[in-house]
Amino acid sequence: MKPVKVGICGLGTVGSGTVNVLTNNAQDIARRAGREIIIGQVGARRDNPACDTSGMDVSRDIFAVAKNPEIDIVVELIGGYDVARELVLTAIEHGKHVVTANKALIAVHGDEIFAAAEAKGVSVMYEAGVAGGIPIIKAVREGLAANRINWLAGIINGTGNFILTEMRDKGRDFDDVLKEAQQLGYAEADPTFDVEGIDAAHKLTILSSIAYGIPLQFERCYTEGIGNITPDDVEYAEELGYRIKHLGVSCRSENGIDLRVHPTMIPVARPIATVDGVLNAVMVNGDAVGDTLYVGAGAGAGPTASAVVADVVDLARAIDAPASARVNHLAFNQIDDVSVLPMEEVETAYYLRIEALDKAGVLANVASILSERGINIEAIIQKEPKDEDKMAQIILLTHRIVEKTMNEAIAEIEALASTVGQVTRIRVEHLN
Repeated sequence: MKPVKVGICGLGTVGSGTVNVLTNNAQDIARRAGREIIIGQVGARRDNPACDTSGMDVSRDIFAVAKNPEIDIVVELIGGYDVARELVLTAIEHGKHVVTANKALIAVHGDEIFAAAEAKGVSVMYEAGVAGGIPIIKAVREGLAANRINWLAGIINGTGNFILTEMRDKGRDFDDVLKEAQQLGYAEADPTFDVEGIDAAHKLTILSSIAYGIPLQFERCYTEGIGNITPDDVEYAEELGYRIKHLGVSCRSENGIDLRVHPTMIPVARPIATVDGVLNAVMVNGDAVGDTLYVGAGAGAGPTASAVVADVVDLARAIDAPASARVNHLAFNQIDDVSVLPMEEVETAYYLRIEALDKAGVLANVASILSERGINIEAIIQKEPKDEDKMAQIILLTHRIVEKTMNEAIAEIEALASTVGQVTRIRVEHLN
């Protein structure tokens, strides 16, 4: 059969890894695809010593790759929004299939890109955009196709997971661990995307769309970072039988879809609670299959290149098939415009840490405020001041309640003369 020619745009960490995988594993890849897959052209502003491109057609113009009539599949690995969008749309316009690892591009511009691809009869594959080497897109889109997905929850940013693991295991402060993560290359010089949940929100947006068959709605995803989590919070969570993870959560309800990324306490008995370090993990609950858990490396040259090449192989297998025979970009042939709930309408349980004066009646006042709003308390820990100039700490676990109601209760607690500063709030999910 005629070989499939791939054009790789970008020779960064993932691009160089993709060149290496396609080159080193060429024989096995050809056996799986049923035809040879060769690198027809590389587009990159500069060479990368991590991969050998000698003997390959290398262009400094990535758009030349997108327009090259010899190329069947364009692999976009340059990252970012604007140039990547233009490159992908150019490749589609020239009749190329596209593989990308760019979760931000798909989360923000995916609907436009998929519409353009469908109009031209080509496919856009993006397995590597979510959870690196874990084949979670294929699992949800194809492996769980028989199921009505009820909810999914994921540790889908390795940087945040590394930071929270170090804080738990070694009692370190957030800022201290963040500096180490930057030194180790786990976090960028500007870590905002990782620690504020934006990176995870891109991935959760994609997962939710293929789970429920809804449009990509990144702008409606609630995000909250982990910068305010303290070693005390981590310790108290353990004392209560929970672990804190920076979790992406999406749940289907009668009122709409949850779409949120925030620090979350989950029971230590749940398997996902044991996923530590830079690993990623995604739990998916389907009505037929029940709970499923997928764990693995969420980033890095090898794991991400593995997912990129898997998409290339899938395209090579079906490259001569009509568009109608390929899996829909968002898994469903009919997309439902189901609303994404605003955060104040989401229902969850809560951990509250309140700093207060060490005197009688404070806990009673707090309990009264919660009771008046129908918020039931599951557990209470009261910590005496460690020093004379310190405040006492009241730690509460509540039952599930709508966020708007909890916001009102927290505002009233913070207004008490006996409480100091802001109430620390961490949402609690039991994932069952």
